[in-house]
Amino acid sequence: MDRSRGINDYEPGPVPSESRVDRYGFIKQNVSNSSAAEGLGKSREARRVRKWRKMIGVGGSDWKHYVRRKPHVVKRRIRKGIPDCLRGLVWQLISGSRDLLLMNPGVYEQLVIYETSASELDIIRDISRTFPTHVFFQQRHGPGQRSLYNVLKAYSVFDRAVGYVQGMGFLAGLLLLYMSEEDAFWLLVALLKGAVHAPMEGLYQDLEKIVIPLSLTQALTYGFIAAYISF
Repeated sequence: MDRSRGINDYEPGPVPSESRVDRYGFIKQNVSNSSAAEGLGKSREARRVRKWRKMIGVGGSDWKHYVRRKPHVVKRRIRKGIPDCLRGLVWQLISGSRDLLLMNPGVYEQLVIYETSASELDIIRDISRTFPTHVFFQQRHGPGQRSLYNVLKAYSVFDRAVGYVQGMGFLAGLLLLYMSEEDAFWLLVALLKGAVHAPMEGLYQDLEKIVIPLSLTQALTYGFIAAYISF
């Protein structure tokens, strides 16, 4: 097999047909009418968003100050659930990945464009198996699959001792639903290698067992509550 083949030359598996999707972008298996319940949920979510915006400030400017002053409030609100529209930013603030990004300008681009990985074919083979019922990852060679490939390739080069592990795509794919490629890469680094907090040691060894069975939000709740939040 020609190991020089890239994602543009590889044919992933079949793309699921279009259908109605849920709020997270996944194809619905059963469509039900629950407009009243959805309306109540949206009202509750709006109140939570206002509380979180006040807590973190513009672009996260007040986050560290609030954590120092009211750590127990932060922990309680995280356990109740981070509002969907703020998850990408809050995950980066909690993990310290935002600091990693600022301290390493241009590194992600270097890893994606100029480096090669021994795991590239394995990554390409697994891409079509990662969230195949999500609209962002359905299209062959589409923006979702390209972004996922780039993040996984970059990590396999950045951390050659671990490289790429099957199942890692589910974690990287989850991050890409909430942030840019570069942000997702540095959050993956923060989760697996540590930033301002201790790394989730051993996660990559059992990644397939831990991440795949969990729901969209449970995967990072597991990491941030069980391994990170120790105020």
